[in-house]
Amino acid sequence: MTRSGPTPAHPPSPSTTVAVLALAGIVVSLQQTIVIPLLPQFPRLIGATQADAAWIVTATLLAGAVATPVVGRLADMVGKRRMLLLCLVVLVTGSVIGALSQSLVPLVVGRALQGLAAGVVPLGISLMRDLLPAERLGSATALMSASLGVGGALGLPIAAFVAQAWDWHMLFWGAGALGALTVVLVVTVVPESPHRTGGRFDLVGAVALSIVLVCLFLAISKGGAWGWSSPTVLGLFGTTAVALAGWTWWELRTREPLVDLRVSRRRQVALTNAASAVFGFSMFAMSLVFPQLLQLPVESGYGLGRSILVAGLVLTPAGLCMMAMSPVSARISAASGPRTTLMVGAVVVAAGYVLGAVFHSEIWHLVLSSVVISSGIGLAYGAMPSLVMAAVPRSQTAAANGLNNLMRAVGTSAASAVAGVLLAQLTTTVAGTEMPSEAAFVVVMILGAAAALVAMVITAFIPRRPPEDATTDPVTATPATVTG
Repeated sequence: MTRSGPTPAHPPSPSTTVAVLALAGIVVSLQQTIVIPLLPQFPRLIGATQADAAWIVTATLLAGAVATPVVGRLADMVGKRRMLLLCLVVLVTGSVIGALSQSLVPLVVGRALQGLAAGVVPLGISLMRDLLPAERLGSATALMSASLGVGGALGLPIAAFVAQAWDWHMLFWGAGALGALTVVLVVTVVPESPHRTGGRFDLVGAVALSIVLVCLFLAISKGGAWGWSSPTVLGLFGTTAVALAGWTWWELRTREPLVDLRVSRRRQVALTNAASAVFGFSMFAMSLVFPQLLQLPVESGYGLGRSILVAGLVLTPAGLCMMAMSPVSARISAASGPRTTLMVGAVVVAAGYVLGAVFHSEIWHLVLSSVVISSGIGLAYGAMPSLVMAAVPRSQTAAANGLNNLMRAVGTSAASAVAGVLLAQLTTTVAGTEMPSEAAFVVVMILGAAAALVAMVITAFIPRRPPEDATTDPVTATPATVTG
């Protein structure tokens, strides 16, 4: 196989490659949170209703869900670096459109284009598998996975500060500038992977899976607003089930499927994906609970009465801690296997949520709880791609990582829906204003702990060794092992 596109004249060091790919992951994850502080203000800023303004977030979610598996398959076929660059260019385009927007429709279009870059993190991990020496792969993939949390944690305070100090359009100009810088760095220092599958793209499978994902994520994200028992939401869930059955039938019979379900249903891959979905639920609960607890009025008896900027700053150490745990994750995986790392991470996350459920009356309580939770997430996120890559052929690395990333997104969306229902149903009234009760926040945190423990149990059933036909190690030419 030949490399595509211009590549660096001199091969970069592994550290440089990892740093650039991790930066790409941070830039993409920033897009998920830069609009959160502005959501209450968007109806006034762009002349839209609150329900319509919610599409600024929903469009990004839907686009990312559809793009991730499609981009993964195309990357395996035509080149991972090529698709990584395409995703980043689309992100820059979406950012510029958002920066120039004055009304809802172009802003939603820009946000959807930003969402199409969601495949950057699994693509980065897949490139690392192909480009790095075996002894560097564990720590590198852990760092790449942690970039999701770092970008998310930094996005809130940065967005809040920019929104308060400058015009909101600066958020999108800044995102576009970071994206453009990342494009230049990738072109300059990241070589193309020499591993490609070629073949024909499964357009029928891509369309069918897009229908599945759009209907599923639309039903989950809008179910609370439209009514869970409404004909629209029930119809979306029904369409999801029918389309999923049809897509599965097609993928098992076509010669070059979008997602090789025969590989994906291997015990190690299937259980890792299941654990990822449940763990995604657990991870996102913190993002829904802690900012609200920090901002609710002190008169409620449990709110801390802080601004959105302070709330973002309080959660910043958690994101940095997630990145700091990436080398620890790699060391545990090297000593005992990524299976053990994922289980340890799940236990740590559960402990952090229990801590938050019991103690949440002071800022330092929430800082401590979020740091513990994020430490567990940092451990677990480094292990998931290692488990997947040990069980799939190298020719399917990007597609398999993309599917794993998608399963996490399903979990986070489910967490948002469940938490939204609980926070809307378990309420109290303070000074004539209805707001979520303290019990609602405690219940959500307990569910986060329970989900982490369920992920641990699922992980315990992952085989200690990958399938015999999994690709061999690039350096030692011996099958990779997953112990622990």
